[in-house]
Amino acid sequence: MSSAFNTPVRTAAFLPALAGSPSVGRKTVLFFAATIVLAVSSWIEVPMVPVPMTLQTLAVVLVGAAFGAKLGFLAVAAWLAEGAIGLPVLAGGAAGAHHFAGPTAGYLFAFPLMAYLVGLCAERGWTGHRLVPTFAVMLGGHALCFALGWAWLGVLIGAEPAFTHGVAPFLLGALVKSALAAALLRTWKSAHTRLAG
Repeated sequence: MSSAFNTPVRTAAFLPALAGSPSVGRKTVLFFAATIVLAVSSWIEVPMVPVPMTLQTLAVVLVGAAFGAKLGFLAVAAWLAEGAIGLPVLAGGAAGAHHFAGPTAGYLFAFPLMAYLVGLCAERGWTGHRLVPTFAVMLGGHALCFALGWAWLGVLIGAEPAFTHGVAPFLLGALVKSALAAALLRTWKSAHTRLAG
């Protein structure tokens, strides 16, 4: 973790406080603030058909875009570690290590990789400037999460029921959250460019 905190953040400066080479102290504060945002996003449920939608994956892709690949990965992993040791930071206030061996384990382990993928794309300038590419990156992050979650759930209950119960009900939510994340990043990037100019 220390190496990630001591290297410059190669990201598109969605968080101006992380632009360039911020201090380790500033990175640390923002790092733990991200784990709080991730926890709060897990507690919020938005009514949707066919299942309610949490804001969990929305927060994960935004953390990846804002923090970059390495620091985004570590922030999401730290949030999951908080849940594993018993803090009520997972979906619906859940906690405990057993969640990392149960039906949702594949999705949980996908979250840091999801943040890494989005962060890597942000570092390469693929997010924020144009809406469609940004949406594609966010959707790609969700697709990675679904792929790993489906794979693990398929081991437990079979591929077809895993898709029926673990992927299909959440596809609409993934589209909505990808679009929302893209719109938020595009708006933020536009505002940041105007202020900087």
